[in-house]
Amino acid sequence: MDNKLEKIEDVRTQFIEKITDNMNAFGASTSVGRVLGIIYMNREPMTLDDLSAETGMSKTRMSQVVREMIDMNIAERVFKKGVRKDLYTVEEDYYQTFISLFTSTWQKAISRSRHFEQRLNNKLDELQQQQDLTEEDEQAINELLAELHEWTEYYDWIRRVTDFFESGEIFKHVPKKRTGGNVNE
Repeated sequence: MDNKLEKIEDVRTQFIEKITDNMNAFGASTSVGRVLGIIYMNREPMTLDDLSAETGMSKTRMSQVVREMIDMNIAERVFKKGVRKDLYTVEEDYYQTFISLFTSTWQKAISRSRHFEQRLNNKLDELQQQQDLTEEDEQAINELLAELHEWTEYYDWIRRVTDFFESGEIFKHVPKKRTGGNVNE
């Protein structure tokens, strides 16, 4: 292989590794980050076979990773005329990839929190219905209800933050590129 081609391939590999590290920092697995980097640097959709060959992972594992990426809204299946196998592509905008990872992670946390809140609320309601509560019991229950209310408000705030990111409103306040010395310009 020509020395220049080796150097080009080395730089491409470094990009893939850095994308992998970044995705890992955002909470994505190393496998997800690596596959995202490979598809991104390939600059065109890839099949599971292509990805398996590139990563050394089994086709079954590759299918799981790609499904996880689709669930995170950072990959999608695409159609290409004349190609019978499923092709997968990734978002090419770094900012949108960040938003997708950020919001999908927090949406899962919000969903888990809603189940948690509902379960605790039911338990506390059940406790309040008991006839033999002491004043101390009532105080403890009220403190827990107040804590649950703060918890609910916190997760509502997180939901609004994720909406802020998903709507693109974030870019009005923190533009993708600085236009000058002042971010607010």
